[in-house]
Amino acid sequence: MNKPFFILFGTVILLSCQSKKNTSSFSYPETRQDTVTDNYFGIVIQDAYRWLEDDNSEETKKWVENQNKVTFDYLGKIPFREKIKERLTELWNYEKFSAPFKKGDNYFFFKNDGIQNQSVLYIQSTLDAEPEVLIDPNTFSEDGTIALGGVYIDKKADFLAYSIAKSGSDWNEIHVMDLKTKELLPDTIHWVKFSGISWHKNGFYYSRYDKPEKGKEYSEKNSFHKVCYHKLGTKQSQDKLVYEDKNNPKIIVNAFATEDENYLVISTSESTSGNQLAIIDLNTKKEIKLTENFSNDYNVIDNIGSKFYIHTNDEAPRYRLIEIDVKSPERNNWKNILPQKLEVLESVEITNENIYAQYMKDVSNELLKYDLSGKNEIKITLPAVGIIGSFSSNKNDSLAFFTFTNYNTPISVYKLSTQNNTIELFKKPTLNFDSEQLTTKQVFYESKDGTKIPLFITHKKDIVLDGNNPTFLYGYGGFNISITPSFSINRAVFLENGGIYAVANIRGGGEYGKAWHEQGTQLKKQNVFDDFIAAAEYLIAEKYTNAQKLAIHGRSNGGLLIGAVMTQRPDLFKVALPAVGVLDMLRYHKFTIGYAWATDYGTSDEEVHFSNLIKYSPLHNVKENAYPATMILTADHDDRVVPAHSFKFAAELQTKQKGENSVLIRVDTNAGHGSGKPVSKQIDEYADLWAFVFYNLGMNVK
Repeated sequence: MNKPFFILFGTVILLSCQSKKNTSSFSYPETRQDTVTDNYFGIVIQDAYRWLEDDNSEETKKWVENQNKVTFDYLGKIPFREKIKERLTELWNYEKFSAPFKKGDNYFFFKNDGIQNQSVLYIQSTLDAEPEVLIDPNTFSEDGTIALGGVYIDKKADFLAYSIAKSGSDWNEIHVMDLKTKELLPDTIHWVKFSGISWHKNGFYYSRYDKPEKGKEYSEKNSFHKVCYHKLGTKQSQDKLVYEDKNNPKIIVNAFATEDENYLVISTSESTSGNQLAIIDLNTKKEIKLTENFSNDYNVIDNIGSKFYIHTNDEAPRYRLIEIDVKSPERNNWKNILPQKLEVLESVEITNENIYAQYMKDVSNELLKYDLSGKNEIKITLPAVGIIGSFSSNKNDSLAFFTFTNYNTPISVYKLSTQNNTIELFKKPTLNFDSEQLTTKQVFYESKDGTKIPLFITHKKDIVLDGNNPTFLYGYGGFNISITPSFSINRAVFLENGGIYAVANIRGGGEYGKAWHEQGTQLKKQNVFDDFIAAAEYLIAEKYTNAQKLAIHGRSNGGLLIGAVMTQRPDLFKVALPAVGVLDMLRYHKFTIGYAWATDYGTSDEEVHFSNLIKYSPLHNVKENAYPATMILTADHDDRVVPAHSFKFAAELQTKQKGENSVLIRVDTNAGHGSGKPVSKQIDEYADLWAFVFYNLGMNVK
């Protein structure tokens, strides 16, 4: 990884003054400028709002309070805001189920009755038995801001370990339940982050950081991730350190024990892509290194004895399944089970001595069955064109379950017979919304360099393409993450009021494998923005909409996307909604886990990357200009992408906005990056988002 950045010449200049009054007709709170001047490779960069990085200071808290007052005063004057919220609440209020999973003699599943803040974990002895509540996270807090994270049951189904997260933070606590008595044990584990839980004998493995300095829990750089083993009935202080790389503070490490309890898999990574893999024989304590660098991804699917099945993009940018026998792990002994195909091998499950391979073809799934040697291919017929979500099975069971969805189909659960290769609808939700009135089509448009990009477009069947339809364009474009067709009830309020919802599968994602991802990273990051801009231009050229009827939205890395395209092409969009975005590309790696994103971005510590980042960093490309109506969304407990990104971007935009459009920032309280957000807060956020969109696109609410 790159070494920490130090300001050249040892000079930090502080200037104190008040911000310039913006020239738009909108009145914003004054934001003090206290400029820090940095020198990057001879280029001077001024940071007027660095003080906003201190989210614990009273001045920053007051700034947030003042900004929220302006934002909520604005939203409160939108006449149909409450009507949108009421309709969203009606739409949201339907039963939602996860796919069941079996452990021991019992089945487990999650269900939300409708608008419960958090989904509830149930247990039942058979698929037809009356379910019993096992864990109800709605009892953890009055406002629903403590969420249940991962749930992990030991081999004999005697104990359940689960993680909880508070206020949306990435920090987790682990608790343990005795499944016989349904009582909690005193075992509690703190300062867990980016970790699973893996049972082994009478305890479990987990990953953690050291306790952070008080007051810096949500912003301090995370260093020295380590794997520990906790024995039931002991204190955390007695936990055994299993693995730590003391020479590299930026390593992220996870471990899990195989179901046969003979091996421990150690996966280490420096960033969000690529990992090293090692296997420890728990009987002999011998460590077997399978890979030596971070160039490729290796995901252990399962093992049968000493043979490990591994999903990888090593020598296969669209992924393959290989078998490695740890008794002879040399590379020339690796065996291809499922060689690379034209389609992306997205995921693999092994059940009942069969391999189930989930392929992605033009951003939709195919499900294929093979024997353990990779032969005897059988295609499983799916209910429609769409996406398989969670796939749940036990290695020796004849039944498996999976969820299925697309833009018009709410998440439904299907049962798969591994013996006769048929599927059967198991659970389907009933909605207060007629999704049959919608149609979705996929088109392919050309980006700036001629690359064909997939675009999904959803709208009412009777829509007229007159170039005047309100349109909402979403994108992400990073970290090998595929944005696949999925149903989200919050969009229904927009679609039923005549909106067009579009999703661009731009480069940087994983839709077409490793090469598609890499074409949108580091020095090629501009491809991502060009792809998105071309999607907007396509929608306008094909008479779906026009620039005054087009809203754009993205979250996290997608927030960077929106910040970049709105500063590059402010004329192309009417509304911009960057949410929990990475917006200061020169300093993103200095907070929490930001350094792990360097494989996608590069960092300003290296001249070649600084020269690239400064060209598109949203914060540093705000000029005096007429920008779209903008609402920046962030949260006070976001320790993934710290809210300072959004604070500083909002201050710059408000100061330099020349047009009549509003520039607002909405800071959610007791909330984080998004995971585990209670339903009540989701409804509040989407009510505000859609009210802002409807109002600024000139829409009416029916």
